[in-house]
Amino acid sequence: MKTMYSLICALLLGLAGPAPWAAAKTPGEVEVGSVLRDVPMQGLSGPSHLLSHYRGKALLINVWASWCGPCQQEMPSLERLARSKLGQQFAVIGISTDDYREAAQGFLKRYPTSFSHYIDSQLVLENMLGANRLPLTLLVDAQGRVLAKHVGAKEWDSLQAQTLIAQTLRLKR
Repeated sequence: MKTMYSLICALLLGLAGPAPWAAAKTPGEVEVGSVLRDVPMQGLSGPSHLLSHYRGKALLINVWASWCGPCQQEMPSLERLARSKLGQQFAVIGISTDDYREAAQGFLKRYPTSFSHYIDSQLVLENMLGANRLPLTLLVDAQGRVLAKHVGAKEWDSLQAQTLIAQTLRLKR
């Protein structure tokens, strides 16, 4: 099974072109192929939840910060993706790594979204997800297994990105 998973990942990387995929580097990081631990997430644009609140449905997690230019650049495309036909098949959440709630809330006023955001001022999620560079986007299956990590801004509603997401999460286009 792990060999098949490695083959699928290699094929997806080839389809995606020269995208910067993340490697394990932070303390306690859950690597690609492993299941995310259940941790509390402090609500930023809504109520707080445990990460397990999202189990049962595929998940795209975007880690960002208010001061991050590439994070600002890609947020509108994440909103368009979340509202798309494909985006209705999985949950999208944002994780702010800002130290100050006010800064993160200011970001969300400038870049409003329909999906939930959480703040991680204690670095628990940042370390677990491997967010030593921003933005970081993870694709997670319905059981909480990390299938892919992508560092850097991307047009998430582009045909190429949607194809990658659909193939990785095994969704219908």
